[in-house]
Amino acid sequence: MNRIYVWVVVVLAFAKAVSAQNTEELPSIFTVDASLMHGTILEHNPDIAHLITDHPKGVLLSYNQKTFGEEEWQARYGYPDWGISVAYQDMKNFFLGEAYSAYAHFNFYFLKRNLQFRIGQGLGYMTKPFDAVDNPRNNAYGTRFTSSTFLLANYRKENIYHGLGFQAGFNIIHYSNANMRAPNNSTNTWFFNAGLNYTFNHENIPEFKIWEKKAYSEPIHFNLVGRLGFNESDFRGSGQYPFYDFSFYADKRINIKSSLQLGTEVFFAEFLKEYRDYLANSFPEEGLTGDENYQRVSVFVGHELHLGKTSLLTQLGYYLYWPIDFETRIYNRIGLQRRITDKIFASLTVHSHGAAAEGVSLGVGYRFKGFKL
Repeated sequence: MNRIYVWVVVVLAFAKAVSAQNTEELPSIFTVDASLMHGTILEHNPDIAHLITDHPKGVLLSYNQKTFGEEEWQARYGYPDWGISVAYQDMKNFFLGEAYSAYAHFNFYFLKRNLQFRIGQGLGYMTKPFDAVDNPRNNAYGTRFTSSTFLLANYRKENIYHGLGFQAGFNIIHYSNANMRAPNNSTNTWFFNAGLNYTFNHENIPEFKIWEKKAYSEPIHFNLVGRLGFNESDFRGSGQYPFYDFSFYADKRINIKSSLQLGTEVFFAEFLKEYRDYLANSFPEEGLTGDENYQRVSVFVGHELHLGKTSLLTQLGYYLYWPIDFETRIYNRIGLQRRITDKIFASLTVHSHGAAAEGVSLGVGYRFKGFKL
């Protein structure tokens, strides 16, 4: 628990430093909160049943910067918060060890701002990952660093007494290395949480700015995107290889929140060569000869949910060219995208087949104007 106390001090010191910077301008309104967590690891895969032995415990600390409609998109989403969270989780299993994670997150509010929904994406650090000699029973994490996602729903009351409030609810934390290295069965921990929050500069909270609702659209634009990542097949020890995805698609901004997409892409996944050769040599009954092409070509539809310069990207695709029978012909991609300039953007996305991740990729794209529709 000493580590938890250190984290609390660090977060509060950071928050105090931020508030001290606002002298002549409108005070920055932000909150910090701390919650204790108690839960269970969900058996989403029978292969991890032996790792579920007790109820994990943890702590979640967060910094939340409030918005009041300075930009129009904030008003359209009910004045969300953005912030950072850090979490500590004791898995209560000798082979899983402990997890430390950090996230960027958004908070959205409902029911007169009493119901808070949070979505966060970040990285996790696992203290006891899989090791063929020292920890062979941990088939959940093949790497020390993993990607991590968490969802949270809280009943939340702020500024009840001199800035102090409370929250209680539930959240789920997902750890996975997205097939960067086998094994990768991952864990999902369901938590009940409860804790306190504090609102800084609570004496000077401004009114929310109301924006007049009006129609918004853009001409069709075209996008060129290149993505890069590393992954490994499900056969342990087959090795890590780079993969490259190249996309071309059209997008149509239909309102201030949403864009629709239609496009095509080609995949160069070098791990499929190793996967193909292994099956051809070891399991000839699978029907592979070792001469199959490892490239794939697809078409996809997508949706982009805009939150200022940041957006949530979701795509659903179908492989038209699929010479190696790996997973399914249908795939999905989800992730975050950030505009750097009007024409250049960057992204961090996960390419999956259902719940089975194939890889995490960093992407860079170029967007240019097409025509009006």
